[in-house]
Amino acid sequence: MNCRNCRTPLREVFLDLGSAPPSNAYLTEAALRTPETAFPLRLFVCHNCFLVQTEDYAGAEALFTPDYAYFSSVSSSWCAHAARYAAMIRELLGLGPDSLVVEAASNDGYLLRHFLEAGVPCLGVEPTAGTAEAAEKLGIPVLREFFGEALGRRLAAEGRKADLVVGNNVYAHVPDIHDFTAGIREALASEGVVTLEFPHLLRLIEHVQFDTVYHEHFSYLSLSVVREVFAAHGLRVWRVEELATHGGSLRVYGCHAGAARPEDPSVLRTLAAEATFGLGRLETYRGFQERANRVKNDLCAFLVRQKRQGRRVAAYGAAAKGNTLLNYAGIRPDLVPYVCDAAPSKQGHYLPGSRIPVVKPDRLRCDKPDVVLVLPWNILGEIMAQHAYVRDWGGRFVTAVPRLDTR
Repeated sequence: MNCRNCRTPLREVFLDLGSAPPSNAYLTEAALRTPETAFPLRLFVCHNCFLVQTEDYAGAEALFTPDYAYFSSVSSSWCAHAARYAAMIRELLGLGPDSLVVEAASNDGYLLRHFLEAGVPCLGVEPTAGTAEAAEKLGIPVLREFFGEALGRRLAAEGRKADLVVGNNVYAHVPDIHDFTAGIREALASEGVVTLEFPHLLRLIEHVQFDTVYHEHFSYLSLSVVREVFAAHGLRVWRVEELATHGGSLRVYGCHAGAARPEDPSVLRTLAAEATFGLGRLETYRGFQERANRVKNDLCAFLVRQKRQGRRVAAYGAAAKGNTLLNYAGIRPDLVPYVCDAAPSKQGHYLPGSRIPVVKPDRLRCDKPDVVLVLPWNILGEIMAQHAYVRDWGGRFVTAVPRLDTR
């Protein structure tokens, strides 16, 4: 396999998590009687440009199916994050009724609804039918397809160049990062702005966030790599923000190379932090496997100990990152009998691989488990606040990443 960015043959394995089914391929009860398709889940780091990337096995069409079960609006903290961003960017760019906002991977309208309500014309691009339908019910126009160069050219030819292109947690999800970036170039007005949010590779390594690795994440990004990809398509990064979302993300602001936007000091500051951390040295990536194995082994030992001591365990949050963790650790319903989730699209289904049933959150009140294993640790505060009643019977919240932690 060659690097998705620079085409250098890949030779340096960063992480090997064995084989697993796609992390969002939730199972119906009928599907429990049929085999699951599993793909190797292995990451390489390019020794030339230092892009961390999955080994090629599954294409986007196999992963982002019409019944894709992730709906952004389920998380109240993520919705609040989207609302703050929409208000900020409208003011920063002076967006109004004569502007156009295009969002790639617009999901269920969690973000574009704020532009619609403010009278700013918008367009969503979303290939998964269920989420696209939810956005359309809000009155958001949606193109049900993947974003890329061909679509960008078509929008430009139709006179629909965007003053703002948004991509929240999609840049890492595209198998052809150059085609996606070329689409941004084509769809963006001459003085337009693109903002992309993605988990920061630096934080992934620092906090052992190996559970954020799954097939839908084709790339694990740093600012230095994103700048290089942008430059290849006549774009440049002019501002960067560090975000707390998803365990530590970057929001990069880009524009055409010749646009009249001066580079903010945040760009060089972030690049310097990445260099100091060592993202440009192979030694930084070696040894990560052992750190991931330690997290896995500690969780397994903890769950076995709870079972032997007769304590009841439940999980919360049927998240993709949880599926990566459970499948790599080999955890099955004998140790975690069910997982609660607020998303109706997941309830009544089973987790891929582990086949743990997904139930409604009120199951916690009925069963009164001693331990609630929170799988989406990035929204731990939100979950603990919503289900604080677990403490009424002495229950504890537990997370496994970056280390076993009981609260």
